Amino acid sequence: MSSVATASVNSPKRKFPLEHTRNIGIAAHIDAGKTTTTERILFYSGVVHKMGEVHEGSAVTDWMEQERERGITITSAAISCNWTNKSGPFSGIQHQINIIDTPGHVDFTAEVERSLRVLDGAVGVFCAVAGVQPQSETVWRQMTKYSVPRIAFVNKMDRTGADFFAAVESMRERLGANAHPIYIPIGAEEDFQGMIDLASMQALIYDPKDPHGMTFETTDIPSDYVDQANEYHEKLVEA
Repeated sequence: MSSVATASVNSPKRKFPLEHTRNIGIAAHIDAGKTTTTERILFYSGVVHKMGEVHEGSAVTDWMEQERERGITITSAAISCNWTNKSGPFSGIQHQINIIDTPGHVDFTAEVERSLRVLDGAVGVFCAVAGVQPQSETVWRQMTKYSVPRIAFVNKMDRTGADFFAAVESMRERLGANAHPIYIPIGAEEDFQGMIDLASMQALIYDPKDPHGMTFETTDIPSDYVDQANEYHEKLVEA
């Protein structure tokens, strides 16, 4: 058995070795923006050259006619992209990421659970306005059941009523999660400008002229955010 397994891992037909391949699920409450997030990942990694939109019925992972008509994900869909780290311990090494976009509607919870069994990790998408929602709790419990490592992505920071810190607090209160921001926002709603990387302690400011959000400047933290950045940096270090 061991010789067969070794042959499979080292097969010359495998483009990426297993250690450079990851199965990552995207899960959330309905309308939190997980399919839209998946579309952005595909666009930024060069898999597609035009962002698909759920409301237009052009999302890559919503391929069924019913999904495109209703604007919701009904079945889990998998698609692959490649990513090469530009810095850090894996600098210059290309990885294959198999993304599994899962349904957010409560009626398709079983579909999510089937997908979780094959994941190396997951991204829980949360709306910056609503925070944790009922299906968010269900999906989080399922991830815990299958011991799936996860990170949280707070979406829709440019929406009216967006509150990043309230969303993080709702994760602690409703999910019992030990949630600590890795990035904190600069501005919110129509004044959302970018993020502060709490690891490097640098600000990432988006170019307002780039509608796709691909262009940004790495700069010093704005003076009125320095104290807040230092506070959350210390919390992250101590977490």
